[in-house]
Amino acid sequence: MHMLKLTQIGNSVGVILPKEVLSRLKLEKGDVIFITETPEGFAITPHDPAFEAQMTAARQIMKKRRAVLHELAK
Repeated sequence: MHMLKLTQIGNSVGVILPKEVLSRLKLEKGDVIFITETPEGFAITPHDPAFEAQMTAARQIMKKRRAVLHELAK
């Protein structure tokens, strides 16, 4: 567990992430992160949950309609 401190950055408030956290999340300066409310609290992730849901639906359609997509690819 890491304790993070809020700090003033211009007219906004920001959080400084320790190097260990950045390394484990595979993040670098300028990357985008997403914060999502969950039943347990908040989750911070470098992955867009909405995009993940769309890709899951797309994979299901591609699996179900594999023959149609194969014909379209010709």
